[in-house]
Amino acid sequence: MTETAPAVDTTGSERSRRSWREFVSSSGIDTRLLGMVVALAVIWIGFNALSGGKFITSRNLWNLSVQSVSIGIMATGMVFIIVTRNIDLSVGSLLGFLGYTMALVQTDGRISVLGLNLTIDSLKDNPWYTWIIALAVGLILGALVGLLQGSLVAYVGVPAFIVTLGGYLAWRGLIFRTGGKQGQTLAPLDETFRYLGGAPERSLGDWKTWIVAGLVCAGIVSSIVMARRLRQRHDLVVRSLSMDVGFAIAGCVAVVVGIWLVAVKYASPTTGEPVGIAYPVLILIGVTLMMTYLARRRRFGRYIFAYGGNPEAAELGGINTRRTITYTYMVMGMLCAVSAAIQTARLNSATTNLGVQNELDVIAAAVIGGTSFSGGIGTIPGAVLGAVVMQSLRSGMSLLNIDSPSQDIVVGVVLVTAVAIDALIRQRRRTSVFGALGAGVLVAAWVIQTGRP
Repeated sequence: MTETAPAVDTTGSERSRRSWREFVSSSGIDTRLLGMVVALAVIWIGFNALSGGKFITSRNLWNLSVQSVSIGIMATGMVFIIVTRNIDLSVGSLLGFLGYTMALVQTDGRISVLGLNLTIDSLKDNPWYTWIIALAVGLILGALVGLLQGSLVAYVGVPAFIVTLGGYLAWRGLIFRTGGKQGQTLAPLDETFRYLGGAPERSLGDWKTWIVAGLVCAGIVSSIVMARRLRQRHDLVVRSLSMDVGFAIAGCVAVVVGIWLVAVKYASPTTGEPVGIAYPVLILIGVTLMMTYLARRRRFGRYIFAYGGNPEAAELGGINTRRTITYTYMVMGMLCAVSAAIQTARLNSATTNLGVQNELDVIAAAVIGGTSFSGGIGTIPGAVLGAVVMQSLRSGMSLLNIDSPSQDIVVGVVLVTAVAIDALIRQRRRTSVFGALGAGVLVAAWVIQTGRP
C-alpha cells in the first residue's frame, strides 16, 4: 500500500497574485513608475542609515531638489530623442556654450563667435531687462543649434551619434572662441537672473509655498475628475469612485507632507525663516507639465511615439518624420538653454567646465526612468524621477565621502543595470529581471563600501 504525499494548496497564493494584478490593471498604475518610487525610497533609507540620519533631512532634501533640476529638465527632452531611436551626446557641451553666451550678454553686453559680432551697448549698464535679453538669446541660440543638428540627422541622413558627437566637441571648443575671453570665468551675473539658480534667500518663502501646494492639490483633484468624465463620455471603463477618491487623497497628502518636509521645515541659515520652494523647482514642475502635455495631448507627441514604435508605418501613415525628428532636437536645444541658465545662475558665474559629463547623467536619467533604446517607450515623469535617483546616488555617496571615481563606477553600474532590465523585459524574460537587479545592487553596494574612507 503506497502513501500519497499531501497536495500543496496553491489556490490562495494564486488568488492573491490574481487579485493584485487585477487591482493594478483596473487602477491604471504605471508599474515602472511605481518601481522607480520604491527604488528611490530604498536608496533614501539606505543612505540615511549609512550616514547616521544625515540624508533624510530638510536641508539635504532641499539641496537635492535644486541639484536635480538641471538634469531633470534636459532628461525630459532626451526622452523624445531616445523614443525616436536617436541620441544626443552634445547636451553637456551645448549647456556650457549657452551658459557662457548668456553670461557674456550680462557681463559684457556683446557676443563674438568666429568673427560674428553682436553688441548691445545698453546692457553694459545692467538695466532691469538684461536677464530677459540674456535668456532670450540663450533660447534662440539653443533652438538654432537644435535645428542644425536635427536637420543633419533627419534631412542629410548623418547618424545621430556622429552629429551629436561632433557637437560634443564643437560646442565645448566654441566656449574658448566666444567673446574673446579665452575661457575666462565670467562673474558676477545679473541680480534678477540669479533667482533662476535657487538659493535659500531666493525662494518662495512660507505662505507662497503653501499657495503652490494648494494649487498642486487642486490640479491633482481636477485632473482625476476630468479624466473620469472623459472616460464616461466615451463609454470607456471607469475606475471605482472609491479608488479615485483614494488616489486624490493620497496625492494631496504626499504633496503636503513632501513640501512641509523639504521646503517649509528647512529654515534659512541667514534669516531663520522657512525657505520654501526654490524657483528652479518651480521651473522643473512647469517644464514637466508642458512636456507631458506635448507627449500625451498634442499631435507632435503622438507622432514621436508613433515613429519610435514603427518608423516605416509612421511614414506610410502620412507623418512628416523628418520634421518630427528635427523638432525634437530643437526642443532639446531650448531645454539645454533653460538648464544652462539655471546652472550659471546657481553658480553666479560661467566657467569652461560647465556641463561636463552632464550628457551621461541626462541619458542615464532618461533610461533609468523607463525610456527604451528600442524606441516608442518612455515617460516624462519617469525621466524626472530618474534624474532624482541619479542625484540621490551622488548626494548620498558625497555624504559618505565616496571618492569621485567610485561615484562614476556606481552610476555606470546603475545605467547598465537599467538597460539590461529593459532588454530582459522586452524579451519577456521576467524571471531574469530580478537576477539582473540583484547583481547590479550587489556590485554598486560593493563599490560604495570599498570606496568609503
